Amino acid sequence: MKIAVFSTHQYDQDFFNEFNPGHEITYFVLPLNEQTVALTQGFNAICIFVNDTVNAAILQKLHDNGVRLIVLRCAGFNNVDIKTATALGMPVLRVPAYSPEAVAEHALALILTLNRKTHKAYNRVREGNFSLEKLMGFNLHNRKVAVIGTGNIGKAFCHILKGFGCHVSAYDIYPDAGLQAQGIVYGTLEETLADADIISLHCPLMDSTRHMINAQTLALFKKGAMLINTSRGGLINTVDVIESLKNCHLGYLGLDVYEQEANLFFNDYSEDVIQDELITRLISFPNVLITSHQGFFTREAMEQIATITFANIDAFVKGEELLNRVN
Repeated sequence: MKIAVFSTHQYDQDFFNEFNPGHEITYFVLPLNEQTVALTQGFNAICIFVNDTVNAAILQKLHDNGVRLIVLRCAGFNNVDIKTATALGMPVLRVPAYSPEAVAEHALALILTLNRKTHKAYNRVREGNFSLEKLMGFNLHNRKVAVIGTGNIGKAFCHILKGFGCHVSAYDIYPDAGLQAQGIVYGTLEETLADADIISLHCPLMDSTRHMINAQTLALFKKGAMLINTSRGGLINTVDVIESLKNCHLGYLGLDVYEQEANLFFNDYSEDVIQDELITRLISFPNVLITSHQGFFTREAMEQIATITFANIDAFVKGEELLNRVN
């Protein structure tokens, strides 16, 4: 099968080449969008990532170009117009789980770094400054942590927190019986947010979850609470979060995702003037830590992404059941 793979970096190519069972692959560094969809002429399938755009107009052009299969090398599929893809008879396949521990562990890394300020200590010591002033943190043990979304990643995160001796509460429209058996208490979103020292988001981006963290829900936070998002940027209303940081209600913010990340993440703009005023404002806060969507980025996860992606493609080619189909 001829496959066009968009938004690729060298690490994508390395893992795909290693696990490719024999498909004809063409890599494009460019993202898939209105300007690049013409590149799909002559391909049977496309493979995309989190910041590629597959709206109704692009889907129609893909179909006209002969593309019959859309494969995501990620779990989220909010960037694909599923209704239009279904109407065109184009299966949309994803990688529903790839080392959920990778993202869960990165969420913990954000928490520990923000709390104990190891990033600041690292820079100080390199400059010969061994002072402990303004580096004080708090014990994670016995802290109350709210986990919003308890799918595979949220569940892995809960297990990590229990090992630290945290008091874990959770919100999910489908409570996990296994977690409940371990003593994790589910409540409404309002109840779960209200008394937490740390809130960590692990839910998909849908109409019902877009901007779930906004001025109204932020007002429920305990003053000085920490907010972590390793899921999807659109879960947070960035303007409202900046306001909460400015008035010192939100105590810490750790982001591995960002609403407008498609215009920034995975690229080097160190020699450019960044035009996104919201992220430049976020970067200016001393209690904000941002990483560029690297939560998934472990060897184990990359191997699983490649193997499951090719398994999805092979199932389509062989006419087998498409286990990871989202439409």
